Amino acid sequence: MSNSSPATVQAAATTGRRRTTDRILLAFALAAGAVAAQAQTQVVNLYSARHYPTDEQLYAGFTAATGIQVRRVEGDDAGIVARLKAEGAGSAADVVLLVDAARLWRAEADGLFRPMKSAVLEQAIPAQLRATAADGTTSWVGLSTRARVVVYDKASVKPEDVDTYEELGDRKHKGRLCIRSGAQPYNRSLFGSMVEHLGAARTEAWLKGMVANVKQPFFTSDTTMVRAVGQGECGAAVANTYYLARLLRGNNPADVEAASKVRVVWVNPTHVNVTGGGVTRNAGNPEGGRKLLEFLSSPTAAEGYAGGNNEYPVRGWGNNPTLTKMGTFTASPVTIQQLGQRNREVVQLMEQAGWK
Repeated sequence: MSNSSPATVQAAATTGRRRTTDRILLAFALAAGAVAAQAQTQVVNLYSARHYPTDEQLYAGFTAATGIQVRRVEGDDAGIVARLKAEGAGSAADVVLLVDAARLWRAEADGLFRPMKSAVLEQAIPAQLRATAADGTTSWVGLSTRARVVVYDKASVKPEDVDTYEELGDRKHKGRLCIRSGAQPYNRSLFGSMVEHLGAARTEAWLKGMVANVKQPFFTSDTTMVRAVGQGECGAAVANTYYLARLLRGNNPADVEAASKVRVVWVNPTHVNVTGGGVTRNAGNPEGGRKLLEFLSSPTAAEGYAGGNNEYPVRGWGNNPTLTKMGTFTASPVTIQQLGQRNREVVQLMEQAGWK
């Protein structure tokens, strides 16, 4: 027989109910947290400097394969990097894709990427096209490559007169060379490669020679520059191959006609830039981000990713008849890290050479 008073019994009952209520509330909280975590893993937020509709097909394929949705925000390289810095720890980005070696290197140096370990990426991406630390972790990987070549007007220029980058600084091309403005990052990466090959002094002399040969004004677009070569306004230019391929594969008869008059010189070795990406330092879904990069590095996805913009997969040449017809090349052995490290020096050399 219990000796407890009615008050004691009531207090015990109240305490029991509170404990039951607390357990129920805790269960709800844990369930809500699990739902929130699951919802988080089903979305990857992507900041991308690529602007190609064909990429959406690949992201749809990733979603079909994994159940993870891709939310994309577009911008240019500089704008995306500036946004990441401004957002800091509050950034929504899980993955960032940039289209220039120097920008990738700068983002890595600024600590914007989260080191990751992935056997899939290590096997799929050549060592020179990924940033690997001493501990074996990877900050970013290349997903497609971009060859920057000499293009020339077949009606007025002999290929043997433009079969090296250095020849573009020869006075025989005075008034016939068309080239991009100094603000364009693609040329800066090319010039960084030249510093590695020639040294700073010879590169500066070469840059001055090209500035003296430029048919003013400097161009702001590879597309208009390639058109100008095909229309006979320029004898030669330096451009990414995919700009020529776009015109050749386009629906504008005038562009197709102009582009058909342009020829490519495969300089030996040819400068190669890269489109690449990494998981962000403050990613809310780093695992999903890693899975997206792994998916884009798979042979089928890499082919589509590169082919959508007439680029080259990180391995092989791909299955693009227009690029195949242009021929094959030997890529420069200069690493992406070397290109990035040379960027500031290159800017100074361009200023000293009068590049605008």
